[in-house]
Amino acid sequence: MTKKQLKLGAFLSVPGNHLAGWRHPDAVAETDMDFGWYMRLAQMAEKHLYDTIFFQDTVAVAGSDALKAGDMTRTRLSRIVKLEPTACLAAMAVGTSHIGLVATATTTFNEPYNIARRFSTIDHISNGRCGWNLVTSQIEDEAANFNLDTHVDHAARYERAIEFYEVVAGLWDSWEADAFLRDKDSGVWFDVDKMHFLDHHGKHFHVRGPLNVSRTPQGRPVVAQAGSSEPGRELAARTADVVFTAQTELEAAREFFADVKGRTAKYGRTLDDIKIMPGITPVIGRTMEEAQEKYDQLQALLPDDVALAALARFTRGIDIFSYPLHGPMPDLPEANSAKSRQKLIMDMAKKNNMTLLQVARSVSAAQGHRVLVGTPEYIADELQEWLEKDAADGFNVICNYYPKPFEDFSTLVIPELQRRGIFRTAYEGRTLRENLGLRVPENRYTAARRAQAAD
Repeated sequence: MTKKQLKLGAFLSVPGNHLAGWRHPDAVAETDMDFGWYMRLAQMAEKHLYDTIFFQDTVAVAGSDALKAGDMTRTRLSRIVKLEPTACLAAMAVGTSHIGLVATATTTFNEPYNIARRFSTIDHISNGRCGWNLVTSQIEDEAANFNLDTHVDHAARYERAIEFYEVVAGLWDSWEADAFLRDKDSGVWFDVDKMHFLDHHGKHFHVRGPLNVSRTPQGRPVVAQAGSSEPGRELAARTADVVFTAQTELEAAREFFADVKGRTAKYGRTLDDIKIMPGITPVIGRTMEEAQEKYDQLQALLPDDVALAALARFTRGIDIFSYPLHGPMPDLPEANSAKSRQKLIMDMAKKNNMTLLQVARSVSAAQGHRVLVGTPEYIADELQEWLEKDAADGFNVICNYYPKPFEDFSTLVIPELQRRGIFRTAYEGRTLRENLGLRVPENRYTAARRAQAAD
């Protein structure tokens, strides 16, 4: 019997996911703005057969409202500036040949035509390796950069996102696969019957089309989605090929896995049409004790006030700084952003009876994702258990700093996964869909033409 195969993404949260990771003696702090490092990390990921590299993005300096108000704590936070990821993907496509290239672009502060065209173009440049991480903007600071005084309401963001996706997907079907004849003898460049106007007229968008980019090498770019709230789960079941989620407990991960996949049927999709990939942050040592020492060293670099400032973005509506550090985590009012992450933090605090400071330091270390501290064998055990118990199809690997932890996971954990027969030893194909085991979605007009011919 063939063993289930694990999928792995390299989530490049440069200069590091841990808020003090950039201070580590081995860290290259300049990885946030040095494209040479982006390329080296991508090539390292491809060498070790990861499915994707994955870039998170925001269109603001996170915490900029606090900075404007004079909170100098923010000056000690990293991940303040970053290169625009889709431009990086286009460049990285030239220096790689197999690995998937996925980047975030918000539906809240973009237009569907631009997004459809941008990601289609990268899919052509990369010969079918592009993916779009569809998000609704959880960082409230973004709104002020786009003519708004306050962030768009959570429900309204998801309503817009659903229509946004439908427009993008429609534009991606503007051209059937064999539309372009390029017939020199007849002088006919394309078959007009295989070009399609979208003519979308909805609440948020009026878009005529067609897209001025042809059908892409993998049919259309892969769509990833990261929301885990109720609207986020529904959006994922409807739109996503890959779901990037934050899950820290096995049973909660199994519930999420079953719930999201269980919603796909009503959208005409199957369980295999969607891959669930939680984030993990590995801290690797030759022994469990050495790994714990490495984690403790990182935590020692993190000042308490910086940790508290990082937690503050999930606590809008109360002054988190006014509560006792060693007292219980206070109940938080419902957020208008990062709802699922806020719930995960509160559930963790209550389950483990954590103090406010303990919660702040945990969030700063992992941003809500699961931290795995141990030997390569221990980490492989944990990943294998989640795979075999239907808690995940794979994982996004998020490192505390770069490049050493990423090198360690790639050279120590991946060979262990391969020895167990649950991770590839060669890429299955050339496109991202082939390597993820996802079907190529049929062009809607081609499908209609085929159905009509069969009647």
